[in-house]
Amino acid sequence: MNELVFIKKLKNGDDVAYKILYENYYEWLCNYVFKLCENKKLSEDIVQDMLMKFYVKRHKINITSSLKNYLFRSCHNQFLQHLRKKKIKYDDLDEIKWEVIASSMHTQEQPKEDKLKRLYQLIDELPPRCKEIFVKSKLEETKYKDIAVEMDISVKTVENQMSKALKYLRKQANVVIF
Repeated sequence: MNELVFIKKLKNGDDVAYKILYENYYEWLCNYVFKLCENKKLSEDIVQDMLMKFYVKRHKINITSSLKNYLFRSCHNQFLQHLRKKKIKYDDLDEIKWEVIASSMHTQEQPKEDKLKRLYQLIDELPPRCKEIFVKSKLEETKYKDIAVEMDISVKTVENQMSKALKYLRKQANVVIF
């Protein structure tokens, strides 16, 4: 079948065309997304979400390249959107943990200067790279992406170092979070 005719059938909601689309592309798309995330269930969810959006917005779809390229690009974009949502959730959770750690340092017996001194002492005890990343993120309020670029490391490395720093601070402050 001519690709333009096939795309037109998809835009018109032809059930047979969608079945053919699913049979011809679903496995390829799942494998592609799996290579990005290395999670079978997540890759299937992303492809299914993309196919649902494709169906819902079928009237507005404008395919300027091949259908195959459009589907793969759509899956890639859906995966990036998933990462952005995950990053936002991670940042929110990280911020809550930091606030709990900071508030746990506040006790009635210690004046504010002592509490801050203890917090900075704990931060100074972090390994050098971990400390540098923590200071940039929490004290200088630099975004993970910007830290990664500045230090020529991956965002994942920044996330891992922040996790180590927070774990250490929680342990030293004797705070149980979540």
